[in-house]
Amino acid sequence: MRAMRCDPTSARAAVAALLVAGPLLVAGAAPASAASDPVELPLLRTELAADEPCAEASGQTAKSEPWTTSALGLPRAWQQSQGAGVTVAVVDTGVGTSIPALSGRVEAAGDAGDDCVGHGSFAAGVIAAAPAEGVGVAGVAPAARILAVRGAEERGATSPTLLADGIRKAAEAGAQVIYVARALPAGKKELTAAVAYATDRDALVVAPFAPDTAPEGDGEEEGGERAPLWYWPAAAPDVLAVMDYGPGGGRPKGAPTAVSADLAAPGDAVVGSGPEGPGHYLGSGSSLAAAHVAGAAALVRARHPDLSAAEAARRLTATAYPASPPRLDAYAALGAVLTDAVGAVPEPPPAELPAAPSGTPRHRAVLVAAAGGALVLLVAAAAVVIPRGRARRWRPAD
Repeated sequence: MRAMRCDPTSARAAVAALLVAGPLLVAGAAPASAASDPVELPLLRTELAADEPCAEASGQTAKSEPWTTSALGLPRAWQQSQGAGVTVAVVDTGVGTSIPALSGRVEAAGDAGDDCVGHGSFAAGVIAAAPAEGVGVAGVAPAARILAVRGAEERGATSPTLLADGIRKAAEAGAQVIYVARALPAGKKELTAAVAYATDRDALVVAPFAPDTAPEGDGEEEGGERAPLWYWPAAAPDVLAVMDYGPGGGRPKGAPTAVSADLAAPGDAVVGSGPEGPGHYLGSGSSLAAAHVAGAAALVRARHPDLSAAEAARRLTATAYPASPPRLDAYAALGAVLTDAVGAVPEPPPAELPAAPSGTPRHRAVLVAAAGGALVLLVAAAAVVIPRGRARRWRPAD
């Protein structure tokens, strides 16, 4: 998978898109007017080259509420659930353990507490960052716990084996929701088996339907190669595959086609945590949309603890805003009343034919009916003959 481009043009475009929801002010600056200079947050990366330094703490803090908060209806959703008691596994580049917004709620498997790239820390913040005074950014499920599981090498490169191992480790650790940050064009067998392993342990797997960056014209000939239409683990059964959209509701030009997406969620111009410290980064892509859905899944599983993973997924998709694919509505997923049952419809019991009736009652009924009919005819005849006989003075024969 290729790393996200980090050129100044794309950074400025992302910041401009973010400002649709309002200006971001530098931490400590006076919010006197909308004309204040906006924060130009450092851009999130997916992979780092071998000669690039690791991501550092951001010196910029977003002060205003990002557009994603209102798009998902989070202020109302938090009145019903904040994800307490639910563990979300982040299978990614690791999650920093010194991020104030996640303080005390990050458990790392192995060396996953170190995040050189910063993508896993960013996704964890989108999922579960707690609100702080003077900071406008909060995660979808600010009371959920994070289990950091390494699904990539130190600098972000990954493989089907690394992702599959990460999914299995997360399921074995008891995570109720498993967020997988990557989408690969190969690894169908390994990743499908890993997802099945997690599903058997009642874990809901959420993944991006396609990589954050892909060749323009996905699915069409590009440089003599045809871009894949299916990516893994998103295309595996029981996975919630998620597509991204931006502040205006659309998607960037040349973005991958949503062939296999189950849900759409905010994924462009997203603000999230850095690998350490209180500062923020700016990122875009379907991996961040999947992080929003993973957070919403934590809200649902905390609010409705009796639901299975399949039932929680059904609630998220059934209550989404009607579109193609449906758009996540975190508030509706918590409070809506679903009238249809989830799962397979039970087979009706086999039909049983009644035993053949006995012929004796039928014969008896025929005899009784015949005798009754004869009696009626006899009475009718007597009613006619006897009066006429009397009129003619008939007498019985000697």
